[in-house]
Amino acid sequence: MCVFIHILTSQQPVSCRHFHIRLPNSKFLAYFCRKLHRDSMITVSNLSLRYGKRTLFEDVNLKFTQGNCYGIIGANGAGKSTFLKILSGEVDQTSGTYSFTPGERMAVLNQNHYAFDEFPVIETVMMGHKEMYAVMKEKDAIYLKEDFTDADGERAGELENLFAEMDGWNAESNAATLLSNLGIKEDLHYKLLKELDGNQKVRVLLAQALFGNPDILILDEPTNDLDIHTVGWLEDFLASYDAIVLVVSHDRHFLDAVCTHIVDIDFGKMTIYTGNYTFWYQSSQLALKQRAEQNKKSEDKIKELQEFIRRFSANASKSKQATSRKKALDKINLDEIQPSNRKYPGIIFNNLGREAGDQILQVENLSKSLNGEVLFSNISFTVNKGDKIAVISQNSLATSALYDILTGRDADFKGSFKWGVTINIADIPIDNAEYFKGKDLNLIDWLREYSPGEKDDQFIRGFLGRMLFSGEEVLKKSTVLSGGEKMRCMFSRMMLQQANLLIFDEPTNHLDLESITALNNGLKDFRGTVLFTSRDHELVETVATRIVELTPGGYIDKLMDYDEYINSEAVEKQRSELYATA
Repeated sequence: MCVFIHILTSQQPVSCRHFHIRLPNSKFLAYFCRKLHRDSMITVSNLSLRYGKRTLFEDVNLKFTQGNCYGIIGANGAGKSTFLKILSGEVDQTSGTYSFTPGERMAVLNQNHYAFDEFPVIETVMMGHKEMYAVMKEKDAIYLKEDFTDADGERAGELENLFAEMDGWNAESNAATLLSNLGIKEDLHYKLLKELDGNQKVRVLLAQALFGNPDILILDEPTNDLDIHTVGWLEDFLASYDAIVLVVSHDRHFLDAVCTHIVDIDFGKMTIYTGNYTFWYQSSQLALKQRAEQNKKSEDKIKELQEFIRRFSANASKSKQATSRKKALDKINLDEIQPSNRKYPGIIFNNLGREAGDQILQVENLSKSLNGEVLFSNISFTVNKGDKIAVISQNSLATSALYDILTGRDADFKGSFKWGVTINIADIPIDNAEYFKGKDLNLIDWLREYSPGEKDDQFIRGFLGRMLFSGEEVLKKSTVLSGGEKMRCMFSRMMLQQANLLIFDEPTNHLDLESITALNNGLKDFRGTVLFTSRDHELVETVATRIVELTPGGYIDKLMDYDEYINSEAVEKQRSELYATA
């Protein structure tokens, strides 16, 4: 089949160049057209999704353009992941349409961790480029034929050309590089995927999505189960990735590092805002404050908004998306800045029942093993008044074990620890099931059990109201709560305890961005002492004043913030030595 392809330039008068090519099949045409297209776009028109009487979103009209990363945010259940599934074809919309620039290749982070169990790791990654993988398998099948014909030879030649155009000869080495960057060592590259553990599978599936530089990349919670260094590599990769990226994540630091725009799903509508998550949050809070100040002159409001944008634009130079984000912020329309309708729980811990003395906690030569595995050994440190210590480890069992020991839930350990006599502890463990199991109580009666003294319904309702449980919601049974609702109940319980020392083990699990932000603010403002573990980078960076890392060979204790800690060569050297001696 012979065709003419006219490539129109942007110059005037319009000129064209002619290519006279022989196309072996439509696959090549699609690939060739994609090479010619320079600007990708996703257009969403009047899109709606309803489940029975419930409307997730309605009449959505958006455009996503090349070179931008869009963070999709919204409360739990707002439809963030469902919207991505509509664009990827996994879920059908109720009404409306969406379209892509012709010939664009989309890649989606696969959520089924068992779909490729019978394939080698390296091949699983290459399967991410479906067109190239199909060409490769067809080509290999032809060469395996015993009765190789002239037609087979002609077809093989066509496939070889197409394979080369797709950079197929470098596919295996490119896949190996991706895997190595994501922490999958070379000795695992040719194992079957089912031989890897859950965390390793997540990384392989992420490599599959990234493989071959797709034109449209859809990522739903891509940082789950990734360590801090792998997340950093992914941030760098996406910050310089010239495609359309749509991402759902509860990691605010990640959203800030990679996003040029935020798509907010709120009250059934979807709105695109320029800037990263922090810009969206701070600007929406500023607009909300201005709306509350009804008597403020409009020119004063405009000046305040302009000053906010100027300061944020200056700070944008510190981010990985510096150039594109600063340009976007410089052009922002003040009308874009709108107050958010999102509600934030009131997580406030400063109602201290008793002021702590100078003696807080002394830990001496503490060691813990589990099923023959050493979690940590000979840990000795002193907690000082006002410390906010992030306790970290490459093994999450180690941090949980330390908290179980310090709170008295585990007596099987070596060494000793001593709390100060003035210390009143409140903690939230990583697994809070024991607080809800077998308690068929409404939320008022559930929380009353943890209230000191006799408290009437109105008092209890006040604490539940801070956690966004209002009206009839306070009569909901505690046994039917979602993970996020249980965590908000646990925060209410903790606030009622009026403790001067708080312990948190992965408190952001199951929380939406609003609750994470409220918790972050509450911990920053807390006047007491905190021991906590969290995979939320922003929470650790903005709250911790000290880092204690547990290893099987000892511990590291540094008075520094998190970013300084993870980038310290001296810390990395000390960590390597501790693991080498373990």
